[in-house]
Amino acid sequence: MEQSEIPENMIFCQCCAMPLDESGEFNGTEADGSKNEEYCVYCYKDGAFTAPDATMEEMIEFCVPHMVSANENITEDAAREMMQKYFPELKRWKK
Repeated sequence: MEQSEIPENMIFCQCCAMPLDESGEFNGTEADGSKNEEYCVYCYKDGAFTAPDATMEEMIEFCVPHMVSANENITEDAAREMMQKYFPELKRWKK
């Protein structure tokens, strides 16, 4: 997916870049059960990261097959390259 194809108001998980929609269905949860607005349910549950020791590179490698299966027109190498550019901008990985 090209950057220009992404809706301007789209919100992404600040760990894995998964799109989060307005329903909140895929939003992570805080310790009190409330929805977290920044992270998805796969990365953040009960107020903590599900893989607290993961590196950005490990997260990219974990996400590549998911991105390829969700986007039939993208190769593993292209997905990896896109993530290597985008992930450093995400809150969890920003230096």
